Amino acid sequence: MDAEWGGQIPLEEIKMASYTELKSQAEDLMRQAEAARKAEIGAALAEIKAKMAMYGITLADLGGKARAAKGRKPKAAKPAKAAKGTKAKVAKPRKPVAAKYRNPATGDAWSGRGRVPKWLAAELAKGRTREEFAVG
Repeated sequence: MDAEWGGQIPLEEIKMASYTELKSQAEDLMRQAEAARKAEIGAALAEIKAKMAMYGITLADLGGKARAAKGRKPKAAKPAKAAKGTKAKVAKPRKPVAAKYRNPATGDAWSGRGRVPKWLAAELAKGRTREEFAVG
């Protein structure tokens, strides 16, 4: 009985491919895909170069940099300079913020900034107030 698309194939006629067969097929497909990509890249680059030439677009207009020659590493980018007459600000390390709330049972503390910690949220849900946990 010939199986047509959408028809049912008898279970006896179904042969499962082995892992090695499937892996071989996948490798063949990857080689085909890479060959197709290489074939299409040339046409895509030619089209891009033609449009860049037509509109006078440069790599700088695209925000890119020219590629270094093969085998050479591109130069590291220089840090941005501050505007004339201004000094670049240097970030100072921040001091830790003192705790405003403390859990007397566990000693966990919270500065009052950011999200409410779970232990305090649970206590507030029980009807207690933040003032009960205030430090000092």
